[in-house]
Amino acid sequence: MKAKQRLSGMLQQTVFVGPAFLFFSLIVLVPFLMSMYYSFTEWNGVTSNVKWIGLDNFRQILTTDKDFHKAFWFTTRFTVTNVILANLLGFSLALLLSQALKTRNVLRTVFFLPNVIGGLLLGFIWQFIFIKGFSTIGELTQIAFFQLPWLGDAPTAFWGLIIVSVWQTAGYLMVIYIAGLANVPKELTEAATIDGATRWQALRHITIPMIMPSVTVCLFLTISWAFKMYDLNVSLTQGGPFNSTQSVALNIYEEAFRNNRYGLGTAKAFIFFIVVALITLIQVSLTKKKEVEV
Repeated sequence: MKAKQRLSGMLQQTVFVGPAFLFFSLIVLVPFLMSMYYSFTEWNGVTSNVKWIGLDNFRQILTTDKDFHKAFWFTTRFTVTNVILANLLGFSLALLLSQALKTRNVLRTVFFLPNVIGGLLLGFIWQFIFIKGFSTIGELTQIAFFQLPWLGDAPTAFWGLIIVSVWQTAGYLMVIYIAGLANVPKELTEAATIDGATRWQALRHITIPMIMPSVTVCLFLTISWAFKMYDLNVSLTQGGPFNSTQSVALNIYEEAFRNNRYGLGTAKAFIFFIVVALITLIQVSLTKKKEVEV
């Protein structure tokens, strides 16, 4: 009887989980393992001539590849800035739109809409805004902010990418923070107000600790999104001017598919994967420790 039950359970798992696992293996697991192998080889991605070179790719990346180092430094700066600003804006919008406003549902929709637009399309739209829209407004108003060479200079191109990225992701983070704020017991904040706590004190000592699960999720998402940023980079700046805004993802693409050095490109991707995985694991473990039970 037990053998039949065990066999029936295995059959059910195979029927329901098997197809999903098969497609996951074909689409994710097998390419990942193959890329790990190719990272130890010299291959142009086209011919069948694959030469095993061991750790030479990693040695070259870590010691002599200045373009990768520059791209990694840019991606790090972009990630730190984007994570801070996107979460601050998303949380601020969530606080505002958790109030009893008549138009809060409309405003929530408006702020969430940028996240629905695809990254490439969004980038081309903002490229037109930065190049044509801002310059026209600058000519009419003579305001220095609109007369800046937004995509033609390294510092302004960096902030242009930040503006678009924060504008796109803040609405999504807002929804997560609103869900977290909805689970904060009103009795706690009311009791703190009666005891003489200011709004800032109630926010710092009650609200934020109570929504730490939302903070954990939002930090995880923004860190991974910012590190893997590619579509906005391609559509807005294409890594320019002079590779000053080239992200690691774009650098990997250029190495593998433009320079036809697939082995070196997969080695960079493998290093990038390890770094992002370590950072996100550390972030999740740290923020999980600060979570409190309701």
